[in-house]
Amino acid sequence: MKIGILTSGGDCPGLNAVIRGFGKYVFNQIEGVELYGIADGYGGLIRGEWRKMTPQDFVGILNLGGTILGTSRQPFKLMTLEESNSPSKLDLMKQNYKKLGLDCLVTLGGAGTHKTAALLSAEGCHVIGVPKTIDNDIYGTDVTFGFHTAVDTATECIDRVHTTAASHGRTMLVEIMGNKVGWLTLYAGIAGGADMILIPEIPFDPEAVVATIAKKASSGKAFNIIAIAEGAMSREEAAMKKKARQLARRERGETTATQSLARLIAERVGVEARVTVPGYMQRGGNPSAYDRVLSTEMGSFAGKLAKEGRYGVTVAVQKNEITYNSLADIAGRQKSVPVDHPLIKTALSLGVSFGVEKI
Repeated sequence: MKIGILTSGGDCPGLNAVIRGFGKYVFNQIEGVELYGIADGYGGLIRGEWRKMTPQDFVGILNLGGTILGTSRQPFKLMTLEESNSPSKLDLMKQNYKKLGLDCLVTLGGAGTHKTAALLSAEGCHVIGVPKTIDNDIYGTDVTFGFHTAVDTATECIDRVHTTAASHGRTMLVEIMGNKVGWLTLYAGIAGGADMILIPEIPFDPEAVVATIAKKASSGKAFNIIAIAEGAMSREEAAMKKKARQLARRERGETTATQSLARLIAERVGVEARVTVPGYMQRGGNPSAYDRVLSTEMGSFAGKLAKEGRYGVTVAVQKNEITYNSLADIAGRQKSVPVDHPLIKTALSLGVSFGVEKI
C-alpha cells in the first residue's frame, strides 16, 4: 500500500504530532506500507516533490512545532484554472498522484485545504483529511488540532498586557487572529479576563464601545482590556461589501478595525488606548499537552481509515469521540460562533461587553 501525506495552508502547533501519529500507526498496523512525505503542501504535489519516509522520521517530533514536510498556500480558486493550454494545478496533482502510484493521500489542513481535498476526491483520488486550524472553524468537528495551543498563547499575551495596562492606567486592545470567525478571541478573551470581546459574528457599535469604556472609567476602573479579533468590524462596515470595506480601511492606512477603534476611544473617553498585535506568535511554537494528545488521536485514526480503505472523508471530533465526516459534506462550510453560544452567555453574565447594547 502506498500512501502520501502533506501539510497545507498556514502552519500550526500539532502538525508534526499528527504526522507522527499517522506514521507510527501505518508502520505498525499495515504490512508492507510505503509512506511518502509530499513537500510544501499541494505545491509539492503539483511539482512532483516527495520523499519516502521511514519510522525514523517520526522520532522526536511529537512536541515539535511547525511541520517537517513544509507547507504553502495554494488558493482554491486557482486549482482548475488553465493558462496558455497548460494543465491546471488540479490536473497536475492528479497526474502526480497516479505517477507516484498512491492508494491514498492524507491532507492536513484548514478550510481551503479541505475544499481542494474534496475536489481531488471528486476527481477519483482516494483522500483522507485531518482538520487543522487555530481558528477552529472547520464545519462538523467540535475542535481542530492547534486551536487549544493558540488559545494558551493568546491568553498569555492578554495576561502580560494586563500588568502594563494596570501600571499605566491604559485601555489595551489585543488583536487576536481570526479573520472570519471569533472562536480564538472568545476563548482567549474569557481565559484572559478581558473586559470586552469583539468578534466578527457580532459587529460592534462604536458608540456602545465608547459608552462602556467611559462608564468603567467614571466608576473608577483605571484600565481595560479589549480582546478584538482581526476580523472584527463595526455595524457600518458589516453593511459594506468586502472590497468597499477594505478600500475604506486602506484609505485610513489600516487593515483591521483595531487602530481606528483605539483612536476613537482615546478621543472620546480621554484615556490612553494602545494596540498590541501578537500576530504569528499565536500559531508558532510547540503544541500543548492537549494538542499533542488530540493530534496523536487524529493521526492514528486517519491511519485506521486508510487501513480500512475509507476514503473521501475527514477526521472529526464529536462529543469527545473521534469520528469522520464526508469531505463533500463539510468542504466550503464554515463553523462560526453562534450568538447564543454558552460561552457568550457566560461572559455576558460576568459583565463582559461584546460592543453592542444588547445581543
